[in-house]
Amino acid sequence: MFQESAQGAGASNLPPARENHEGHFEPIRHMVFGAPATVAATIKLLHKLHYAEPNDWSLPIPTGRPNEVMVILTKRVRVD
Repeated sequence: MFQESAQGAGASNLPPARENHEGHFEPIRHMVFGAPATVAATIKLLHKLHYAEPNDWSLPIPTGRPNEVMVILTKRVRVD
């Protein structure tokens, strides 16, 4: 259904997924768009919920729209 790009800004720098005793892990990419303060609040909330560390997100990237930035998080999730 979805195809991952092998190049460009969305390409992952993570090593290939591998099997281990806990299961199979695959990368997933989250993108958050919004006003800088709202994006920062969302990152803090996801940290408070123990989902992602704040330093795991990219630096804010301007989108070209007034008062809007984008941040990206790539992490591995377990796939059963």
